[in-house]
Amino acid sequence: MKKIVILLGLAAFAFFGQAVAAEKGFKSIFDGKTLDGWDGNPKFWSVEDGAITGKTTKENPTKGNTFIIWNGGKTGDFDLRLDYKIVGGNSGIQYRSFNLKNKADKWRVGGYQADIDSSPTFSGICYGEAFRGILSLRGKKTTLTVGDDGKLKKNEEEFAKDADVAKAIKKEKWNSYRIVARGYNLTQYINGVKTTQVIDRDKKTRRADGLLALQLHAGPPMNVQFKNMRIKELPKRVRKAGGGKKAKAKK
Repeated sequence: MKKIVILLGLAAFAFFGQAVAAEKGFKSIFDGKTLDGWDGNPKFWSVEDGAITGKTTKENPTKGNTFIIWNGGKTGDFDLRLDYKIVGGNSGIQYRSFNLKNKADKWRVGGYQADIDSSPTFSGICYGEAFRGILSLRGKKTTLTVGDDGKLKKNEEEFAKDADVAKAIKKEKWNSYRIVARGYNLTQYINGVKTTQVIDRDKKTRRADGLLALQLHAGPPMNVQFKNMRIKELPKRVRKAGGGKKAKAKK
């Protein structure tokens, strides 16, 4: 029995060590108590049960999509991890985004969005909020280019069935979301399952960095929550010079 206990203890220690290693380099971007470091309309955003909470009601609707914006700087190449729960309506995680002018309020942004909805028909897709619309569906790796006619073209490769990806998403319960953006390769995961991937070769429109924000959608009453939010800045990959060799840094 003593030997079994020791082995179990060693296994637990190893698991804990792996978990800590997996989080190495991440920094928390929400303190779990206040909205310090975040900027959103106080009519809709608050902290409840240790989570950033966006809420609309029949008596307190939003006139348009509104967002709470992280003030910690622009997101470029990064690994973002968080937990979310949504009841009613739809939402999303904006990244590499930008402010929109002359909208319903000053907290309106556009850009890449890791989609979240209560159905959850669209949870996990990559949507372009005021930014080219749906960019990549669940189970698809989508390469974006622009044709000679100036129109956006999508070359899709299926890596999983939509229905199979959907099975990983828990309705009206807590789910984990992960977004990895490196260069113009953007990959999203829910509960450890890859949901979609975008290779953005639309050189005129694509974005290398921008704001991080959380969405509260106009429409029916809804409640969305986010917690355990942490981000890790990823190093830029070294570009190769001609001949396949790495370019040398200038002295």
